[in-house]
Order: sequence, then C-alpha cells, then structure tokens
Amino acid sequence: MGEAVELEAAGRTIRLSSPGRIFFPERGFTKLDLAQYYIAVGPGILRALRNRPTTLERYPEGVTGENFFQKRAPKNMPDWIPTAHITFPSGRSADEMCPTEVAAVVWAAQFGTLTFHPWPVRRDDVDRPDELRIDLDPQPGTDYADAVRAAHELREVLHEYGGLRGWPKTSGGRGLHVFVPIRPDWTFTQVRRSAIAVARELERRMPDQVTTAWWKEERGAKIFVDYNQTARDRTIASAYSVRPRPHAPVSAPLTWDEVGVAVPRDFDLGTMPGRFAEVGDVHADMDEHAFSLEALLELAARDEHDHGLGDLPYPPEYPKMPGEPKRVQPSRAKKT
Repeated sequence: MGEAVELEAAGRTIRLSSPGRIFFPERGFTKLDLAQYYIAVGPGILRALRNRPTTLERYPEGVTGENFFQKRAPKNMPDWIPTAHITFPSGRSADEMCPTEVAAVVWAAQFGTLTFHPWPVRRDDVDRPDELRIDLDPQPGTDYADAVRAAHELREVLHEYGGLRGWPKTSGGRGLHVFVPIRPDWTFTQVRRSAIAVARELERRMPDQVTTAWWKEERGAKIFVDYNQTARDRTIASAYSVRPRPHAPVSAPLTWDEVGVAVPRDFDLGTMPGRFAEVGDVHADMDEHAFSLEALLELAARDEHDHGLGDLPYPPEYPKMPGEPKRVQPSRAKKT
C-alpha cells in the first residue's frame, strides 16, 4: 500500500497513510485517488460544507469493507477544524466537525471518509436551517428519467410559490436533489412543513408519477418526495461527495439545462475533476441567495384548513411529534 505521503491542500500539509490501498476495486481507485479528488474539487465541496455540522460516512478499508457513520468529531481531529454543538431528536447532543478549509475534507479522507453529510444549518445557528432540501427518490419501477420529469415540474412549483429557485444535483444514485437557499428564520419543523407543502403540490400536479406516501407499501412505481430529509438530524450527501458504490459515482451539481441531458453515470471520481477544471462549481452562486418560505407556509396552512391535510409521519427513531398522525404501517393498522 506504499509509504505515507504528504499532500498540500490550500496551504496545509496533510499526511496520508497507506496511499495505495484500493478503495474501489472495480475501478482501481486508491485512497490517494480519493484524497486527490477532494483537492481537485476543493472549492466546490468546501462551498457545500463550509461551517456546517457534518457527519462522516467512513469506509476505512474501502467500499467493500465495513462502514459506519461518525457524527461526533473524532478525538484526533486537528484543533484548526472547528466544531458545532448539535442536539439530536432523542435529546442527546454532540460536537460535530464543521469544515472551513479544504484541508479538513482531505483530513477526513485520510480516515476513509467517502461521503460527507452536512446539516442544513451553519455553526453560528444550529437550530435554524438555511437550506430547504428536496429529495426526489425513485421507487422500484421508476428510474432517473422519472426523477428528471418530477424535477422540472418541481422547478415550476418553486417559482410559483415565492419565486423560489432551486439548485439541482444528482444524488450519486438514481435520484435527484434540489436545494433552495433560505433565510435562517424558520425552525426545522417549519422547514419540514414547507417541504411537505411542496411535495403535496407536486403530487397534485403529477398524481400518477409522484407520491408523498411515507409507507413503502403505498408508494407504487412513483417518485417519492422524501420530506423527512428536512427533519432534524436527517442529512443528504453533499455536492461532490463520493458515493459508496462500485463505480465510485459522485453527487454532481447540475445546471437546469443539464437536468435530463446529463445522466448520473457521467460523474464519478475519475471524471469530475476534469469537469470541475473546465466549468468550475456550477452552484457557486448559491450563497448569494436567501429566499423566504412564507408562500410555502401559507400553502401548508391552506392545505390543512381547506383539505384537512395536516402533518405526515416522522421517521421511526423520532419521538412522537405534536400533530403527527399515527405512525403505524397501514397494512398492520388494518389488521389491528
């Protein structure tokens, strides 16, 4: 696996042990390839992670080995990497790393971090999200092309409700993510309510193609808008993160003109550095915008008042939330 090497990352030197360890056997990509990839797309991934509490998805032996999610900042983390104190739905809390330099990303890669999962908050206010994140998740019987159709309609929904603008990216799998930068004026609960309102409006417009059904048995062959990805402590892989699949795909930021033209297989650990060198970070202007959720919250209020559409179930590990419907699988509830 070779002797340790030292890498320069924006003015800092990071020691990389076992640089020749194979992380992606199918493609032959090594630990050194991973670290050099994050240096190559450094400005882009730092834009996505800067000052955000970040969970690390680690594969110390490579993609075919054991893996785990690390929420608490590693004890051996350098003191130049700041942290933020966050609270989980269980009431427990932890200090999570908050990258402010490209070197922090490379340092995490040294310990086998493939994917970075940032919270939608900044460390100066960890209870007020500054991003509305919409996850278009293809269910069995659907594919990326179905997610593309939903994404284009979603773009119209966002524009109609508050003049919102979304920045799309591939998930690194079959789905699409759309991020909307917002003012940090609302709680996690309000942001989640806004996501539900978006999802329901999209479902009304595409009833045969889109679903908000939390229970898999009710979704069918549709695109599921995973509104619970906006709940506290639920995160989405960052832009430019490498995903743990054999061909080493990455979550690729796209322009709207590319949605439906490019496909997820176009973007991986080997191809993204060339794209980044050519076009840069196509989401670089996200931080220049901060939209309001008022129109979506008004839509949510109308849904509840006019149609009796209140809250939807939370993930199973969450405590029972106020106003939440029964959290029981429909088929089991019928038997009861």
